[in-house]
Amino acid sequence: RGLSAAFVTPGVYQGMKLRAMTQSPFGGSKGFAAPSRGRMLAPIGGLQMRGKGNKAAKEAAKEAAAEEAKAARIHFISNMIKDDLESGKHENVLTRFPPEPNGYLHLGHAKSVNLNYGVAKEFGGVTNMRFDDTNPVKEDQEYVDSIKEDVRWLVSGSTDGPDPWNGEVRHASDYFETFYEAAKYLINQDLAYVEELSAEEMKEYRGSLKQPGRNSPHRDRPKEESLDLFERMRAGEFEDGSMCLRAKIDMSSPNLNMRDPALYRIRRATHVMTGDKWCIYPMYDYAHCLSDALEGITHSLCTLEFEDHRPLYDWFVDKVLDSGLIEARPRQTEFSRLNLQYTVLSKRKLIQLVEDKHVNGWSDPRMPNRDQQGGQQHRHVGARGLRARGARAVGPAAFAVLDPIKLTITNWPEGKVEEFEADAHPKRPELGVRKIPFSGSVYIDAEDFNEEPPKGYFRLTPGGQARLRFAYVVTCDEVVKDKDGKVVELKCTYDPDTRAGATPEGAKKVKGIIQWVSEEHGVPCEVRLYDRLFKAASPGAEHDGDFLKDINPDSVRVVRGLAEPSVAGVAPGGHVQFERVGYFCADAEDSKEGGLVFNRVVPLRDTWDQQQQKGGAAAQADVDPVLRLDIRVGKILSAEKHPDADSLYVEKIDLGDESGPRTIVSGLANYIPLEELEGRACTVLCNLKPVKMRGIVSEGMVLCGSDDDAGVVELLEPPEGAEVGERVRVEGRGDPQPDEVLKSKTQQKVWTTVAEELKTDGEGAAAFQGDSLTTSAGKLTWKALKGKPIS
Repeated sequence: RGLSAAFVTPGVYQGMKLRAMTQSPFGGSKGFAAPSRGRMLAPIGGLQMRGKGNKAAKEAAKEAAAEEAKAARIHFISNMIKDDLESGKHENVLTRFPPEPNGYLHLGHAKSVNLNYGVAKEFGGVTNMRFDDTNPVKEDQEYVDSIKEDVRWLVSGSTDGPDPWNGEVRHASDYFETFYEAAKYLINQDLAYVEELSAEEMKEYRGSLKQPGRNSPHRDRPKEESLDLFERMRAGEFEDGSMCLRAKIDMSSPNLNMRDPALYRIRRATHVMTGDKWCIYPMYDYAHCLSDALEGITHSLCTLEFEDHRPLYDWFVDKVLDSGLIEARPRQTEFSRLNLQYTVLSKRKLIQLVEDKHVNGWSDPRMPNRDQQGGQQHRHVGARGLRARGARAVGPAAFAVLDPIKLTITNWPEGKVEEFEADAHPKRPELGVRKIPFSGSVYIDAEDFNEEPPKGYFRLTPGGQARLRFAYVVTCDEVVKDKDGKVVELKCTYDPDTRAGATPEGAKKVKGIIQWVSEEHGVPCEVRLYDRLFKAASPGAEHDGDFLKDINPDSVRVVRGLAEPSVAGVAPGGHVQFERVGYFCADAEDSKEGGLVFNRVVPLRDTWDQQQQKGGAAAQADVDPVLRLDIRVGKILSAEKHPDADSLYVEKIDLGDESGPRTIVSGLANYIPLEELEGRACTVLCNLKPVKMRGIVSEGMVLCGSDDDAGVVELLEPPEGAEVGERVRVEGRGDPQPDEVLKSKTQQKVWTTVAEELKTDGEGAAAFQGDSLTTSAGKLTWKALKGKPIS
């Protein structure tokens, strides 16, 4: 109750897996309780009715089970509030949502918003909207306006309705004078003192989790002296950082938050609300609890990282209560925070991503926030639900070619243009039809042509046929390449009797159907293909908290493509489904007439979901086999001889896995000296089924090039600058879509199929069917091994 299931249940958002809550407010620790979907067994009037009882008994059993399930879903916060109201401790419920105005809200805040507003509404209470604006250096009115809009949207479902909060918006700065008087009261009670140690010295005196702190030399200064200094701090007599006011609690406390925390610091900065009135500002822990008390908050709900701060919250409230400045004694209660895999929800980390330019500002679709100009709400709308809604997806369909190859129909009448009609959306007839112009020169996607097609490939090949969707069947008669051997044009002939899906009598039906865009009528566009921002589920977990080391270098890929003319009318923020590619949103900031920009919201095939589901191999069956391989850049950390096999080495190789380096057994002992392996970069096939090799389990295969005639085997080394853990791509074939493990017999054939076509070309570049293997730093090449197999 009071929370949206989308924010608290395990699931997937933008390829990022939602973790189950560590402490669920919905009974137990695994999320929602659900009624049994099997045969119900419920007590009715002292009897247990099972199976085919009379109708009334069945209905009673169903209702009882529903009530039981409903009761199980009431979370501990609701139970606590219910007890407080029944006991008379409180007569009403008043919660608050207290964001700091130093950034935009993100998905993690959604849970807090829904919880605070939800439980208050459940018990007939209200919620205050308060900005904890105690740090003017990082605060901005833009954030204030954005947060208010977001809360309106989250609570009311609209930004146009009445404000959902109680009364006027409040600010911690409204109470600055009271905070100041409370601080003077604490000084007079000998519960606070002015500190002159530097920040570094204070940290040293504070101690650690294993060592108690030491008293500051200024801790026992007379309270009259501290009061005088504090008043002079407000008057602006001292430099920023030269002094602070600290609470006098216990420097030996096992809770570091209780070791004389700071209450005030000197900071000359203009405040959004108070201007230059103040040059000293209260610390968050001090201002937050007193704000709750001044507003009469009955239940102060916050996330679990504040659990260790609760004793400090209670200390401040208890000590200031006797001053008469506050009357209420609020209660702090913690709930588990919302975490998502493959992203970060710490505001500090999000700010760092923006300021260090790892993303393109707050409105970058990879950011888990919803800001006024973009973010998840406007530049990347609907990722969470588009695929689930499938046929009812909001945008019309269109052809788009993202890796274009020109296709010229040599027997097409010069100057002739035809139009083909197609549904604007295959499942939404109310959107009508779209007209697609067709001429003798069109573009198709590079992945729809293959000179050396694998078995089961039905798209266009030299001498082969394919149908241009809605149009004609064409036969590829000639392949034109540039000086580098890249295919730049296909010269074809068309069969006029195959118009709009027709198959002439006696002719064989063509299996391959490919999309196209007319060269004359196509609309140029920039397409941004977004993926997860981080390559690790828990960014920084394996790098001592340095989450930036887990940045995914392939989290966005920008391509120039062509789309059919209908997309010219897609307004900024509008949606379109590029057939066979995915769902896209016209960028709310950058897309404009004559310069369309589309952001991928979600691909049509979610390979992440496939990998998580049993039977994912079946779902992968129609994927280009080389894309099903998980080939990565690795680094050999150590190597030693196999204890039971002279021809084998046992290597520890870093492949970017969260679990650490893998153990891989290779047959390199007869070709590469042991001392030459340690520290070298390599390329590893990572999703083979682990196998025992003379008693040691090997978790992958090191790829090498070989010259059997010369008896030479060399590591397939990535270019300098390629990142460990980076997936190797195949030029012109799109993003890798690897199976989790090539386990079944059918899956194991994927590697054998690819291996037959994997070799170095005439320039020594590693290639599959002529398409180069590449990394972010360039192609994988051997100068000495040209035209040789890779295995």
